[in-house]
Amino acid sequence: MPDTPPSVPDFTQWPSFPFEGDLRVKQLDEPVPFEPPRRGEADRECTACNAPDEAYIWVGERWRVRAMDRPTGLPMVLILESRSHLDLGDLPNLLAAELGVMTVRLERAVRSLDGVARVHVNRWGDGSAHLHLWFLARPYGRLQLRGTFLSLWDSILPPISEDQWRENLAMVAAWLAEFGGRPLAEPPRIQWQAPSSLSPTSPANAVEEPEEESASVIEAADEIPESDAAADLSDPSADPSEPDPAPQAGPAPDNAPDNAPDNAPDSSPSGAQNSAGESEEADEVEPRKAPDDQQGTTRTPQS
Repeated sequence: MPDTPPSVPDFTQWPSFPFEGDLRVKQLDEPVPFEPPRRGEADRECTACNAPDEAYIWVGERWRVRAMDRPTGLPMVLILESRSHLDLGDLPNLLAAELGVMTVRLERAVRSLDGVARVHVNRWGDGSAHLHLWFLARPYGRLQLRGTFLSLWDSILPPISEDQWRENLAMVAAWLAEFGGRPLAEPPRIQWQAPSSLSPTSPANAVEEPEEESASVIEAADEIPESDAAADLSDPSADPSEPDPAPQAGPAPDNAPDNAPDNAPDSSPSGAQNSAGESEEADEVEPRKAPDDQQGTTRTPQS
């Protein structure tokens, strides 16, 4: 008589169950006589013992906290590890007491993040012999993510933005550092917008914009702030693609006021007004040269 496949359990109808449709239960494998060693057992290398402190977001004297290598679907997923190569049942009384304190402290730090309703704390230990506890943040308002399937939803949901992820890591590390230890997570870079990007750009610059997207805005601003500022102050109407005529057009207004009083007749009122207007424009263009001209005129009677 063929084996009847087991019926699908009732939790597949729960709102928190992440799958739907026709489901069937896998066949259960036969038990093995000897389980394979976990990481850190027998001749298998321990990943946690060989990891440097730089791979963690916070490190203390006896505990370390690390994150995933990239953003995931949940606001935060962290792992609390002991520095000593011990499993949960091997902890001495001092570390066992500290484990309770660190669990509460890390849960509060993760729950303080914006948009976090609950923090699930899990310990499986089937993959590594080095003690590690998982802290999974459930997003606020996502009632479908409640319960035991939160770890599955973490792989199903689209990952959060990297900036938000790094900001959350930095906040948790800073929270833990208030009680000791050293925070290693840094907040994301602030993407400052260069002043030149706020002004209207010419079609030539519009074509070059896709090439600048590969670098950050702050790096682009560090490369061209002084040249753009000088071009904008010298001639706002000048074409950025032709920077050479702008410096050549600068000396022309300086020479015109110097030659105009010598060639223009003194008896002409209009000529006097024009020369006065030109001198005022010259003073506005180069205010630093006005004191030198005044000193030159005052020194002439003394000689």
